[in-house]
Amino acid sequence: MPEKLKVMTIFGTRPEAIKMAPVVKELEENVLTESVVVVTAQHREMLDQVLDHFSVIPDYDLDIMQERQSLAGVTYRVLLGLEDILEKERPDVVLVHGDTTTTLAASLAAFYYKIPVGHVEAGLRTYDRYSPYPEELNRQLTDVVSEYYFAPTEEARENLEREGKLGQLLLVTGNTVIDALLTTVKEDFKFHDSFLDNLGSKRVILVEAHRRENWGQPMENIALAIREISERATDIQIIVSVHRNPEVSEVFKRYLEGVKGIYLMEPLDYPKWANLMARADLILTDSGGIQEEAPSLGTPVLLLREKTERPEALAAGTVRQVGTAKERIIKETLLLLKDNEEYLKMANATNPYGDGRASKRIVESLLFHFGLKKQGPEPFSLGI
Repeated sequence: MPEKLKVMTIFGTRPEAIKMAPVVKELEENVLTESVVVVTAQHREMLDQVLDHFSVIPDYDLDIMQERQSLAGVTYRVLLGLEDILEKERPDVVLVHGDTTTTLAASLAAFYYKIPVGHVEAGLRTYDRYSPYPEELNRQLTDVVSEYYFAPTEEARENLEREGKLGQLLLVTGNTVIDALLTTVKEDFKFHDSFLDNLGSKRVILVEAHRRENWGQPMENIALAIREISERATDIQIIVSVHRNPEVSEVFKRYLEGVKGIYLMEPLDYPKWANLMARADLILTDSGGIQEEAPSLGTPVLLLREKTERPEALAAGTVRQVGTAKERIIKETLLLLKDNEEYLKMANATNPYGDGRASKRIVESLLFHFGLKKQGPEPFSLGI
């Protein structure tokens, strides 16, 4: 039994950083754990913004990002970059998060060194390996490699059990993104941006779309739908977060730049983005994390995807799946703008994703498993 549990967290993108930062802080504050933080910088600038906000200082930074990087290139650079680090540090456990290429490559690298892997946000599934792509298969393969599973919801746990992935540890924790969100959103938050600080009385629709499976015609459909919504509902302000990938930015700029009622902006840092979600009246997105975050803020979400690995939000009524067909996006958006009863049903629905204590459950469960605590945590449920 170790005197302290040495836990290495490995992540590389902005969404991973947001969701892993509360775990890192919990590890740093616990006297029974030694924290080692490795970032791959699969994203660079967007990752750094999150690290700054949460005051996370990496012990190692692989700095792998390249312009128009390929999935194979990211995988190769992560695997190669982690070799010396894992050899030197030899942690008791490696924690990875979610479904990125960093996640898959890092879990594989740890396996090569026979270091047990803990998967935070394990068990999410669409069972369509190309939707979301490549995230669905990344997540499934990471769960094959992992030994410790931290499922955010009961449904995710059931997915893992049906697949026979019981591992050495399987716990429902809630989602760590709620931990991050609850420490970030403030009623008196100032954007220090003349437009965002003075949105006025118009209702705000926030748009964020970037997923690889939506590149091409689906992204064009989304842009065209947004344009028509702005023309048919003049009492709203549409704010579009324009992802830096040219496959996304070129489409949005082509169809939406200069259109009255539409404001195109660069991606915001996490504190600004979280607080903007809180002030929005409606969000249109293909994001995974926003399906979890927005319901905690009472902001309805229309999901611009054909499939989701987060069905709990659909069942709870906090998210409505509309896909990428132009007319469906327009119809569902205008319905929520016009029908207050429909809107309030979504805005007031219960968020199924967390209570702000997921990170604590993860750390305490590891300490219990390794014999450093006498009692493990209670699993998350909507009743606690």
